[in-house]
Amino acid sequence: MARTTRVRMIGFGVFAVAGLALLLGLGIWQVQRLAWKQDILARIDARIAGPAEPLPRNVSEAADEYQPVTLTGQPRDAAIRVLVTTAELGPAYRLIYPLDLPDGRAVLLDAGAVPATPGSDIPDLGDTLTVTGNLLWPDEVDGFTPDPDLDDNIWFARDLPTMAATLNTDFVLVVANARVHPDILPLPITSEGIPNDHLQYAITWFSLAAIWAGMTLLLLRRMARSTN
Repeated sequence: MARTTRVRMIGFGVFAVAGLALLLGLGIWQVQRLAWKQDILARIDARIAGPAEPLPRNVSEAADEYQPVTLTGQPRDAAIRVLVTTAELGPAYRLIYPLDLPDGRAVLLDAGAVPATPGSDIPDLGDTLTVTGNLLWPDEVDGFTPDPDLDDNIWFARDLPTMAATLNTDFVLVVANARVHPDILPLPITSEGIPNDHLQYAITWFSLAAIWAGMTLLLLRRMARSTN
């Protein structure tokens, strides 16, 4: 009987050590992922805050995301309203204007947000506008995003391909980093919205490892007592 119990204890101990090693390995991996993500966010922040350059002739997401640019163009009267929530305004509409450039191109301008009040007008940005902002390819659309309400001009995400097709512009979005109209609150790009949950994941795995180790010691102690 005692020998059988010892064999069971050895088998259980091997299983427990393997489980503990797995949980600790997952925690260490998340710590490594945390350092990797922090490095990415630091590089994104540095790029967002870099010097503004003229809009490149050939723009691509891989090469130009977050690039600060400055450009001058003619904003059109039409604008897309994207429903958002902000700390300053509460429910609001993010305004996406088409901007015609002197070289014949047209891009999308995220001018910022206005309160989402019934019957609110879309501000007129004037005949010519010089704006500084950052290039962005938003990733906001998934299988749960409702289709835009085109009749009331209410969108639920910045769907860049659909917005560009609707407003007949290039597949380019510039997010203003300063006020372009007194009534529009700028919503500049920051890295704060980029998920970085690796620290919480690491704490979870290490906590599970501690619980696993505690339960293992408790069970081994009980099994040892049964042999006496």
